[in-house]
Order: sequence, then C-alpha cells, then structure tokens
Amino acid sequence: MSVFIDACRRKEAEYTPVWFMRQAGRYLPSYRSLKGSRNVLEIAKDPGLASEAVVGAVRELGVDAGIIFADIMLPLEGMGVKFRIEEDVGPVVSGPIRTPDDVSQLKDFDSRSDAVEVYEGIDETVRKLDGTPLIGFSGAPFTLAGYVVEGAPSRELERTKMMMYDDPDSWKALMGKLTSMVESYLDRQIKHGVDAVQLFDSWVGCLSPADYDRYVLPYTRKIIESIGGRVPTIHFCANSGPLIERFQSTKADVLSVDWRVAVDDVWRRCADRVGVQGNLDPVVAAVGGETMRRQTGDILQQAQIHRGHVFSLGHGVLKVTSPSNLKQLVNIVHEKTRSRK
Repeated sequence: MSVFIDACRRKEAEYTPVWFMRQAGRYLPSYRSLKGSRNVLEIAKDPGLASEAVVGAVRELGVDAGIIFADIMLPLEGMGVKFRIEEDVGPVVSGPIRTPDDVSQLKDFDSRSDAVEVYEGIDETVRKLDGTPLIGFSGAPFTLAGYVVEGAPSRELERTKMMMYDDPDSWKALMGKLTSMVESYLDRQIKHGVDAVQLFDSWVGCLSPADYDRYVLPYTRKIIESIGGRVPTIHFCANSGPLIERFQSTKADVLSVDWRVAVDDVWRRCADRVGVQGNLDPVVAAVGGETMRRQTGDILQQAQIHRGHVFSLGHGVLKVTSPSNLKQLVNIVHEKTRSRK
C-alpha cells in the first residue's frame, strides 16, 4: 500500500503524500517538448503520449501519485457533444444543450466503444508508473452541465441555473444522462487499474446549500455509491466553504478544498470523518521562497493531529510556476511530516 492510498483511507501514513492538479502541464519544459504543436485532446487520445505526460511529471517532481492525462470534456464526445478546446479559454461547445429536444438527442455513453483511448492510456501509464498510484477522474454532472449548457466556460453559470430553475424536467433528464455517463466512465477506469478517482465539481460553489441539496447532491451521491469503495474517492470543488457538510454527505473518502477554507475547519465541520486534500494557493507555489515555506508549514500544522491529509494545491498548477518550486514543495512536505512520526 502507498502513503497516498493510506492517507485517502485515513490510515496512519509514513509521511504526508503530495500530488498536484495539472501537474503535467505547460509549466514543465518536458511537457512543452512533448506537446509541440498538438492540442490537449490530441495528446489525451494518444495512449503513448498521454502516459509519458503523466509519468514524466511524476518522475520530475517526486510526487506520490499521478493523474491520468485527459480532459473532463472528452467522454462527452461519445454522447454526441461537439466541442473544441481553445488555448487560454477552455472548452467551447458548438450547439449548446438548452432545450428539451437538445437533451433528448444526447446519446447514451458506451464505455466499451467511447473514450477507449483513455483506458488504453491508463493501461500504459500503470505499467510505466511501476507501483506509483494513478488517479482517474471525471467531471461531475453539474460542472459538465455547465459547459454544455453555457457553451463556453462561465463562472456565474446563468444559463445553467436558468434551466435548473425554469425547466426542471430538462434539468433532471440532463443530469440523469450525465450521471449515467460518469458512472460508466469511472467504472471502466477502475477496471483498467486506476487506484483512486477524483470527481471534479469545480464550479458547483456558485450554488446555495439548498439548491445544491435539491439539484445536485442526489446525482453526486449516486456516482460515489456506484464506486462502492473499490478505490478511494476524492471530491473537488473550488470556493467550497458553504458546502462542506453537503460534500461530506456524498460519502466521498476525501474532500479536496481550495485556499478559501482552512483544512482544520473542514475536519472540524466533518467531525474528522473524511480525508482532506489541499490546499496551498497556486499563486503561492508560483511565488515560492519563504512565503511558500511558511504557508506550507501553516497547512501542515493544521493537519498535524488529523489522519487523512493529502497535500496539494487548492487548484491546478499555474503555467508561470517554476518546476523547482514544486520539487522543493514536495521535499518540504515529506521532510516535515516524516520527522514528526
């Protein structure tokens, strides 16, 4: 068993494990060389390149887990959603899903024939990692709905919330289809050998607790239940402070939080019944130096009396970050927590 899996299961770990969202990305010279003129989807659909992106970042940074190289939009292709990834913008959907007819025309996702490149990439990555845990992932239904309804990245998600409030039947049908897709997609990832899965509900923090309970929670909980404890589950949301107790009720093993909420407050509010992942501000990792060392120490101090801490950033690595800062960050966490055992 690895320190990462031990921490996810809230077992005593030899030291605090570290990994970073977007740890294979443009801030790494090796990734830029691998990427060349390709876009993210081209790499994700090439099992050899995808596995090299994952393994290269793990080896270079010394982190305790890799995460599959994919895009949360990728499985939506199997449902008939057409989109492109625009540099410095994100997914742009042609033909957003906004009417009952749009929802009804979405195809059922078939994990035997859809997103097969992802599963082949998992096979190659598991072999190359040689025992280092690999994290699978999917977008959560609400966040995926946000992309396909809005048609492009949106922080406020006005159109999405309008469907949610004004057309509850279409909302229920859309969330049901997306939930079935995510269940099938993660199930196949697990069968191909991922050691944990993370569910990204990046933008659900725009909802009130009552709306989250009514319009989102049942679908997220159904996905977590479908995994049935086969691997640890991690639930991520940015700006999650008001919803922490709701996220606990999804029954995820680990709650991944950003820098806006203190990790010890998460444990307090959840009565120490979950693992916590996070939560250094990515800007601090980009700055490095004494600021990074001090704030890392503060987080580790908050986590010291709790089991189940996975150290990470509160969001993805910024492209201006020096790889040497992240290497130093890994060493700081390992050294400080190992010396406390």
